[in-house]
Amino acid sequence: MTRRTRPLAAALALATAVALLATSCSSSGSEDEDDPSADATGAQPPAATAAPVPGTPGTPDAPSSPADPGTPTTPAPGTPSVPPGTPGTPSVPGTPSAPGTPGRPTTPGTPTGPGTPGTPAVPGTPGTPGTPAAPAGTRWQPTPGLAWQWQLGGGVDQSVDVPVYDIDGFETDASVVAALHAKGRKVICYINAGSWEDFRPDAAAFAQALQGSGNGWKGEKWFDIRKLDQLKPLMAARFDMCRQKGFDAVEPDTIEAYNQNSGFPLTADDQLRYNRMLATLAHERGLAIGLKNDLDQVPALLGDFDFAVNEECAQFDECGRLSPFIQAGKAVFHVEYKLGTDRFCAKTKALGFSSMQKKLELDAWRKPC
Repeated sequence: MTRRTRPLAAALALATAVALLATSCSSSGSEDEDDPSADATGAQPPAATAAPVPGTPGTPDAPSSPADPGTPTTPAPGTPSVPPGTPGTPSVPGTPSAPGTPGRPTTPGTPTGPGTPGTPAVPGTPGTPGTPAAPAGTRWQPTPGLAWQWQLGGGVDQSVDVPVYDIDGFETDASVVAALHAKGRKVICYINAGSWEDFRPDAAAFAQALQGSGNGWKGEKWFDIRKLDQLKPLMAARFDMCRQKGFDAVEPDTIEAYNQNSGFPLTADDQLRYNRMLATLAHERGLAIGLKNDLDQVPALLGDFDFAVNEECAQFDECGRLSPFIQAGKAVFHVEYKLGTDRFCAKTKALGFSSMQKKLELDAWRKPC
């Protein structure tokens, strides 16, 4: 699933086309012109998870040769205990994505209940204020060109032969992370850090005053990121969950509210302070952290983030703006939904990106460059 955060004007400009597509096809995020299913084989049965979330298992491509996962460093502090993105902002705020989500058709890959049975709502405790961040050398540093799998819908398909997995932190059991580690994979913990979600097990912990306008996805509202004193311990608890489950990194989603209709008078400086707070929380726990979209602030945040995650930079002719990450030796994990691989791979491979085509619901299907 995705939360591609586009300015409202651009989203409205696409609304008519999306409405027409919705009446003519029943697909869940892939375009007719480049039908991803034409290039894929049958999906592997989902690997064992704690109460796998039902959904539409995608059709993974044939296993690719594993890329060099880089030099592993000292594992993140903390001991995986009991089990725990999505997505970015949809291209058209307020327009539900195609079906395919277990129990929540408008938000693929998200659960309807309070998370995986047996998983505590928010395990762990926030870090101690003022705790110095762990040195960069003690956490994973993903390098350019690493192949990856991004799956936020359905039970995690562990058969994809890539060195990096990005999966939902709440919905994934610690045993899945351990199983992926046993196969030599690094695992990124998807967490929504910029929007309230009414279906998460810790939803009640977020005061109503923190919740602004809807972000275009059912049951979700932008956070008032100016209130760092309230949001910091809540985000710390989520990052503790990632650490305790054994994840190597976090992907905080929807962290560019300042240029959206959030319901709050947010500024670019508000967003910089919030995003840097997230980076500090991750680094204190020995976790790497990725900058999700937020291209306008790449120059300012490059030193704070260990890699980037981007949706549709080729679709919107923005990929060059992520080059500073590659030049700094940091990976750019990139996906396109509407464009076929023949329309972006040559460019993004030349830039050093880790690119692939995915379906909008982010199930197991992938078509890498």
